[in-house]
Amino acid sequence: MTVRMRRAVVIGNSDGIGLAFTRRLLADGWLVTGLSRRDNTIIVPTYTHHTVDVTAPDYPQVLGKAVDELGGLDLCVYAAGIGEPVDPTDLDTQTRTFEVNLMGAVRTAAVVVPRMLATGEGHLIGISSLADRLVSGEAPGYAGSKAGLSSYLMGLSAALRRHGVHVTTVRFGFVDTKMAKGSSRPLMIPVERAVEILVRCVRSRPVLVSRPRRLALLTSALACLTRPR
Repeated sequence: MTVRMRRAVVIGNSDGIGLAFTRRLLADGWLVTGLSRRDNTIIVPTYTHHTVDVTAPDYPQVLGKAVDELGGLDLCVYAAGIGEPVDPTDLDTQTRTFEVNLMGAVRTAAVVVPRMLATGEGHLIGISSLADRLVSGEAPGYAGSKAGLSSYLMGLSAALRRHGVHVTTVRFGFVDTKMAKGSSRPLMIPVERAVEILVRCVRSRPVLVSRPRRLALLTSALACLTRPR
């Protein structure tokens, strides 16, 4: 009996968590397609790459073609994300942060979810942030876009679970990648730890995961204390 390889698409895998998780999926025997705005260094027979920006007009078409070339989809991971400090005199960077972190994920779901519904199964994982609870004067676009992402993904989970499609929101704190900016990065976890958390998500398909737990609790408390009055 021939065993079908599991098929995954990882968006935002030129570096960081997305690249490390792509390598783990390949090592575990998955057939993987990656999409990112830059190439990566993966060259194996079970991997295909498409270079495309999630904000590009043709991104949905490129993604749809990539999924169809896989012959179906068991897992989609949205790992694309950016975050820049705010410059009140030029808010274009904050606009792009929303386009990548939130609208890129929304456009991704619009492509992959109907294909998953057609087969009655599938799993979408979106990488959000513990900053989704905060009001940030330093990076409002990052915190705001992650708040929107978490809310949207959890709403999708409620809408799709009864149809056999699972959606997981993963809220990370500081992970040791180029995204971890600033002089203070409490309880930062290594990329390898983040990958193991995602591997467990693939197995158990939870609705929401927040790591590290201590920072999640601290963030929730800080959100209550700093809420504008």
